[in-house]
Amino acid sequence: MAHPADHALAASVASETGDLLLETRERLFAQGADTWEVRDTGDYEAHQLIMERLSAARPADAVLSEEGRDDLARLSADRVWIVDPLDGTREYSEPGRSDWAVHVALVEDGVPTAGAVALPAVGRTLCTEPGPSLPEPHNGRPRLVVSRSRPPAAAVIVAQALDAELMTLGSAGAKAMAVVMGMADIYAHSGGQFEWDNCAPVAVARAAGLHASRCDGSELEYNFADPWLPDLLICRPEYATDALEALRQVIESEA
Repeated sequence: MAHPADHALAASVASETGDLLLETRERLFAQGADTWEVRDTGDYEAHQLIMERLSAARPADAVLSEEGRDDLARLSADRVWIVDPLDGTREYSEPGRSDWAVHVALVEDGVPTAGAVALPAVGRTLCTEPGPSLPEPHNGRPRLVVSRSRPPAAAVIVAQALDAELMTLGSAGAKAMAVVMGMADIYAHSGGQFEWDNCAPVAVARAAGLHASRCDGSELEYNFADPWLPDLLICRPEYATDALEALRQVIESEA
């Protein structure tokens, strides 16, 4: 299991990277940089900082980063950090948007054991120790958070079954943390993500007492040679049974 210092390391690295990204975005926009330069520079600088910090603090650990070369030696490593230096590059490159994140998670035996999600533009970093306190239940229809573009099939299915109202946000981390912070109740995604898109959010969500699984109810597992993850459900525990039942019916009908 993760050492207490691993939780603190995840939080400090995510927070420091978020501060760097804020400074970089402000500086580049002030210089008149275009969208692609803001995205690329943010991705690169955030990745470099995370790799430097993890290498210094945990030199024996492996790292899987969205922005780095994948060293498959990680498959035999006991401890693997799975990171997304900038989750939501589109939102990051739009002045004033806050729905982007930094993900830093430690995985041991396929299970996230420590992690943090920084939401730099709103000044918050949520981590696994101490885990976030889950707000009181929302009175009214459940709120289901979806992408700014077309909602994935899983979200549509759950929304119809639970009579949920939809709210839109950008990055995967921002959506998952909206559930953690009580701004939303359910995040259901299908159509695929990569391990770095949801590893840290899942670690933080579980630390807050939320349900997190595949859409068929099976475990979310990490550190595979192919880092593709087909689907995800993060929700308040009171909605898990109904959401999974709705999703299972569709999965079985398509089998």
